[in-house]
Amino acid sequence: MSADDSKAHGGRGSGAKPPERVLSCGLLVAEHGMKTILVASSKGGVGKTTIATHLAAQSALEGRRTVLIDADPQGSSTRWCERRAVLDSAVLPLEGSSRHKSTLKAIPDDAQRVVIDAPAGSMSAHLDAYLEVADVVVVPVLPSTLDIEATVPFLDSLAKHPRVRRGQLRVGLVGNKLKPWTNASQQSLGLLKAWPYPVIAQLRDSQAYVMLVGLGKSLFDYQSAQVREHQADWQPLLKWSKR
Repeated sequence: MSADDSKAHGGRGSGAKPPERVLSCGLLVAEHGMKTILVASSKGGVGKTTIATHLAAQSALEGRRTVLIDADPQGSSTRWCERRAVLDSAVLPLEGSSRHKSTLKAIPDDAQRVVIDAPAGSMSAHLDAYLEVADVVVVPVLPSTLDIEATVPFLDSLAKHPRVRRGQLRVGLVGNKLKPWTNASQQSLGLLKAWPYPVIAQLRDSQAYVMLVGLGKSLFDYQSAQVREHQADWQPLLKWSKR
């Protein structure tokens, strides 16, 4: 992020400096009065970036100063932000695949919402700096027994994190790319609901997501009747993350 980017976003040096707190990992961070959402899974291909970009877009469209930390080396979220930069609801990207603590310090003081797109294959130990600042963790899961089983070690590692154990960090599951009319999706949802973490959303499969992410857009940028049906799938997740 350049100095000009910081200024455009109301970055450091604008207004009074907010109070700070020391995290258990030793990082000194500002109390922004913002909400931080971590989207993470140890399994690749589960739609993590799609969910992260949609959460960021929805926040920006509601007028919040929104930052998207791209912690995935593939950089898909960053490219999405770059394509969206011409819109009034632009989202500020921060590269966060390494030096996590430095990335957190680079968040502008006036940020109101931060969404973190975590790298695939990460366990909780690899995300410690982000888990220390997150308000909620969103874990996408695909509707297949193999994908659910592959997610269990990640959820087990989250369960051991001190903030999760103390109830300070909420974890929610998102059933993603569902085909509600199939037995496989229904059976998978049954398995997910048996876990100790709540299923906070059920997102239907749609090729529209691939196209929209490629354009720097989201479902929330459109208001057709068909799009509104898919937007409704997101309402439980949006409500849960705002609590």
